[in-house]
This record gives sequence, C-alpha cells and structure tokens, in this order.
Amino acid sequence: MIPFNKLGWAFHKFGSLIYPKYIREKLCENLQELPKGAKVLDIGAGTGVLSHFAKECRDDLELHAIDPALGMLKYCHNEICTYQGVAEELPFEDNSFDAIIMGEAMHHFSDIQKAFLEAKRVLKPNGFIFIYDFDPNFFMGKIIAKGEKLLGEPAHFFTPSKLASKLRALSFETTSYGYNFRYILIAGKKS
Repeated sequence: MIPFNKLGWAFHKFGSLIYPKYIREKLCENLQELPKGAKVLDIGAGTGVLSHFAKECRDDLELHAIDPALGMLKYCHNEICTYQGVAEELPFEDNSFDAIIMGEAMHHFSDIQKAFLEAKRVLKPNGFIFIYDFDPNFFMGKIIAKGEKLLGEPAHFFTPSKLASKLRALSFETTSYGYNFRYILIAGKKS
C-alpha cells in the first residue's frame, strides 16, 4: 500500500502540478451552476488540491474534504473542513451536499459500488459528482493502473463508458470528456 500518511508533504508541494488546466476549467464551469454558498464534498481529498481549485473558482463555496490519511489532510487549506474517513462510510446526513468532487481518488476506494451509493445518499437532488481519473484504455493509463496494483492499491480504474454505465445503473445522468489518458465524468443526480 502507498504510505499516504507519510507523503502529505510531497502531495502538498507537487500535487497541483498533475492537474492540467482543462481539468481546472471544467471544474470551474460546473461549479458556476451551484447556488451561492453551496456545500461541496471532496472525497479522497488528499491534501485538498481539488478543493483548493474549487475555492479559486468560487470563494463562496463551503468546502469539506474527507480522506483516510490524516497525514494528507493536515496540508489542506484552513478554510476547508476536514474529516478522516473513507468513501464507503461517509459521516454525513442524507442530502447534505450540492456537489461532490473526486480527483484521482476513485481508484483507491476499496468498494466502488458502496462508495457510489454513499455519494448518492449524501448528494442533494439535482446535485452532481465531478470525477477526474485515468483511462486504462490508453498506454499511460495502463502503466498507472499496473503501478498502483504493484504498490498494493485497489487500482479500480474504469474506462469512461464503464464508469458511466455503473453510475447510470444508480440513476445518474452522465457526461464524460476525454483528454488522452485522463478523463472527466460528471454524474448528475436526478431529483
């Protein structure tokens, strides 16, 4: 397993470099649809890089970050409420968040189905999930997936179409955008 608790300093220093400009732009575009003061949950937040980008887009957002590694969370910005926990057991009430963001985190979840059911539970009607991850259909995506597996991680990598299918089975409407070996998938929760 990757020792995330001990790597917070590295992710804090270099984490933002792995988020291309188009990812940040698409995140901002989707966050603009939220009401003023909207609550956003960053699942598998690590050091809060994606939350930080969200704050740069909209400084009125109420940001919450959850991750199992306290060694990562301690590097989150002060304005982000942090929680130690896992995607499969979110410590929040039903319909608590206007949006959920997941940046390069989903492939670390131990039980994808349970994590998505929890995300659906805490997401408000008409809310959305913004997922950014690697596409295993591409050479670089395959290398990353194999590397994660070798390091003992769950390595749940999905193609955009396979992930969309999983989320549609949970009554989400999905749209995906491919960027070579990376992609964004947006899943809207029906009211």
